[in-house]
Amino acid sequence: MQLVFSDAQYWEDFLPLTFTRPVAEMRCGILTFSERWQKILENEEVSFFTETFLQHKFKNPEEKESLFLVTNFLPTENVTQQIKDLQVGEALVYEDELVAARINMKGFSLNQIEKMTDIKEDLIFFKKPTDLFTYNHKAIDFDFELLTRNRVSQKLSGTNGFLGDQKDLFIEEGAQIEFSTLNTITGKIYIGKNTEVMEGCNLRGPIALCEESKFNLGAKIYGATTVGPHCKVGGEVSNIVIFGYSNKGHDGFVGNSVIGEWCNLGADTNSSNLKNNYGNVKLWNYRSKAFEDSGLQFAGLIMGDHSKTAINTQLNTGTVIGVASNIFKEGFPPNLIENFSWGGFKDDERFKLDKAYEVAEKVMARRKIVLTDDDKAILKYIFNEY
Repeated sequence: MQLVFSDAQYWEDFLPLTFTRPVAEMRCGILTFSERWQKILENEEVSFFTETFLQHKFKNPEEKESLFLVTNFLPTENVTQQIKDLQVGEALVYEDELVAARINMKGFSLNQIEKMTDIKEDLIFFKKPTDLFTYNHKAIDFDFELLTRNRVSQKLSGTNGFLGDQKDLFIEEGAQIEFSTLNTITGKIYIGKNTEVMEGCNLRGPIALCEESKFNLGAKIYGATTVGPHCKVGGEVSNIVIFGYSNKGHDGFVGNSVIGEWCNLGADTNSSNLKNNYGNVKLWNYRSKAFEDSGLQFAGLIMGDHSKTAINTQLNTGTVIGVASNIFKEGFPPNLIENFSWGGFKDDERFKLDKAYEVAEKVMARRKIVLTDDDKAILKYIFNEY
């Protein structure tokens, strides 16, 4: 059966991370929401119900019977079974919002739903960017069980120091770890395929290092941290989520943050995650077009795809950076940096679109990935409309 992953009402709430992707393609824990549901439901026939300008890249639903699903939550075993048991015309509702329905996408209409059932259990629901790092420990635990059940980990080399229970460490094939310390007392550690933990690293779980990624020499990694595929991370990080294909390769601190794809943090880039007065951090909300109280004492950086910082960049607590921005000027940039900013400060000129394409092509080519016409169309739409 076709899985239709819906952005529902949440797409705008996750900006700038969702400027370039549906909600289902965000990463938290070890997997993206899309990958997680495909594994839960044992179904790889996926399509997306998303913004029109994204729909050319992300497959449209076919007009047939489908499971329509809001993806940004972690299901319990009971809720998973309820979803699997849905019949045509039936739906599940959580906190007055539809989260799953069995419907026909031909002549799509929620009026097809004849029976709605309320989910009574409390769920981990991701509703805004900061939830991705706030609940990342829950997502790592969930995905660890999903991915490693009934499987055997590769052995940890004897050159390493280890604290905790071996069952909370899983090492995939091809991973290299030597002369480092790993602590699973504080949370599970997942080391993905063909990854490398270079000498002198200190890992304190929960941590997920995804396929083909690296922790550079002497890195200090505090959980709950996720480093998506094809990344390099060095220096000190704490409770961050990197979607993938991004680098923070050098010294400098980043904490309580979410970083998209194809980003690069220059050497000694630092992001504050705590205000000097220890008050709650305010973050820019794209829906309300205002800074709003996050309810969090610790909140660092939210960074959209293709953005870059120069060497020695210093970022304020609660900084939101849009897509394809370049931050390189002296001093602390503002807490909101617009899409395609050339410099990082208010009223700076914009990064020219053709130059943005050129840089993206070079960056992506290093990972043997092509910047497609669909990718360019998405960037052009963001450039013109946002």
